[in-house]
Amino acid sequence: MAKGVSMTKIIVSSDNHLDVNKQDVEKVLVQQATTLHKLRPDYYLIAGDLFNDFEKSLKYVHDLQAALATDTKVLFIAGNHDMGRNISFSELETNLDPLYLHNQYIDIPNSDWRIIGHNGWYDYSFTPDIDPEAIARFRSGFYYDRVIDQPMSDLERMALGHYQMKRLLDDAVRHHKQVIFYTHFAPINDEIFYPNNNSRWAMVNGVLGSTKTGELLAQYDNVQHVFYGHIHVTVPPRKKHLITYYNPSVGYNRHKLQEWTADTFYQSWLNKIIQIVLTSK
Repeated sequence: MAKGVSMTKIIVSSDNHLDVNKQDVEKVLVQQATTLHKLRPDYYLIAGDLFNDFEKSLKYVHDLQAALATDTKVLFIAGNHDMGRNISFSELETNLDPLYLHNQYIDIPNSDWRIIGHNGWYDYSFTPDIDPEAIARFRSGFYYDRVIDQPMSDLERMALGHYQMKRLLDDAVRHHKQVIFYTHFAPINDEIFYPNNNSRWAMVNGVLGSTKTGELLAQYDNVQHVFYGHIHVTVPPRKKHLITYYNPSVGYNRHKLQEWTADTFYQSWLNKIIQIVLTSK
């Protein structure tokens, strides 16, 4: 390494779905902590959907942080599944825990890098040809998110999110920071593959994210790396508008929906974690 250059390693994962995937949580904790000890990242970012229960998700994050001690900083944002139980909308919008980074940032010491976290949401913009009211009815009647506490419409929630994101991004510009942005919901829709002639999947497409998030991020030359989950696909990193997008979601292992990349959860998690190394003078 050149004199005066600092290096920071970041590892990111999302959509572990430990309860849906019927995992032995203690076993997974040991496996992930052991691997992270070996890889020695400075930061391990979790982009949501650990459990269908916020309290369980936050406990896991704290248990993992305790296992890693000071070697690695663990940071977590909430996915829609984490939001399903034991958390309210108003609580999600607060700085409720030091390891929870929604609508917040952390500056990497001795560098010009900043990690910005935001849970995100969706506004049906991935399916502009579908009646928004039809998607809203589907979401409220059949989709998992019907159990989430929400005092506003999806479009209003996403508009609030974009307002918050813009404030965070503008602040990073003012402080001359290079940005790693991570969120749960998709900011780009080029990987949606569900069949167009299936009306139910068309509805699902509407609740996967927002094209406006990607459009907002593209306005900032200092945003270099964007991580997200929610769409359980295995795709390579893609570059758009000078931004590299990564999807490290593990996904489900179900009879009709097998999204793991290996026979075991641990190997699938290991296959999907993304590592980047940042340099700063």
